[in-house]
Amino acid sequence: MPLTPSEALQHLRLAVELAGVDAPEVVLPEARHVVVDGMRLHCLDWGTRGHAPILFLHGGALTARTWDVVCLGLRRDHHCVALDQRGHGDSEWSPVMDYAPDAHARDIDGVLDAFGFDRAVLVGQSMGGLNAFVYTTRHPERVAGLVLVDVGPEIQLRGAQRIGDFVANTAEIDSIDAFVEQAMVFNPLRDRRLLTYSVHNSVRQRPDGTWVRKNDTRFFGQVGAEEISRRIAAYWQAVDTIRCPTLVVRGARSDVFLDDAAERFARALPDGRWVRIEGAGHTVQGDNPVGLIGAIRDFLGDAKK
Repeated sequence: MPLTPSEALQHLRLAVELAGVDAPEVVLPEARHVVVDGMRLHCLDWGTRGHAPILFLHGGALTARTWDVVCLGLRRDHHCVALDQRGHGDSEWSPVMDYAPDAHARDIDGVLDAFGFDRAVLVGQSMGGLNAFVYTTRHPERVAGLVLVDVGPEIQLRGAQRIGDFVANTAEIDSIDAFVEQAMVFNPLRDRRLLTYSVHNSVRQRPDGTWVRKNDTRFFGQVGAEEISRRIAAYWQAVDTIRCPTLVVRGARSDVFLDDAAERFARALPDGRWVRIEGAGHTVQGDNPVGLIGAIRDFLGDAKK
């Protein structure tokens, strides 16, 4: 059963408090639906209209809710929108399982149009970072800045496979508690109360009482991490076409993306820099949201100079 608005607001207040985020007003986002080329996409609109827009793109098997605390921390100065990318969250699944970066890039373009954003900053983590990168190579005139969180041309396949195994092992679960127990083992950095809230946003209940992930898992196990890495390698080769200021973020505890890879990636970008966020693994926005908020604020402030 989904959380009630009052329960969701209570958890957001707790998340902000535990993270130490400066969010003068803790509010719930407005749920909006956008149709792009016949695909219904769900977005969370945090406001504030009239401010410089930021579009947030989550990682694989996550949802737009992964950005809740980050959006609350930035919404005072920015119009923050978080997208459930196709096949994830409350957006539709592709009937032909088209989840290539090209398809996501078309979705991003349609979402920016629907919100009336001529230009926006794109913030993407993992899969969302690749999609943001690909979109920027296709539509550089629409991207004011790019933040790529724990992703780049050089990823550690063992770390990526560990994440893939966890997602596959929790594709179907008997209870929320069972999911939380596995998730705490996978990422002990998380607070159990907040993780329970996060799980409620990431799964749906079947009539028989069991739970399944909201993301499309039909293709799980068909392609391994090494093959996925090979398929997307060509997309990263367009690195020299990225002209906007770009921040490469690495979680200090990440086993997917390492310091030297982040540094090389930032150097290869025409206007790149990188930062390490302490106390965070691959999912930086959940492990240390206040650190990521600070890095984004500093980056956007420098980009204006």
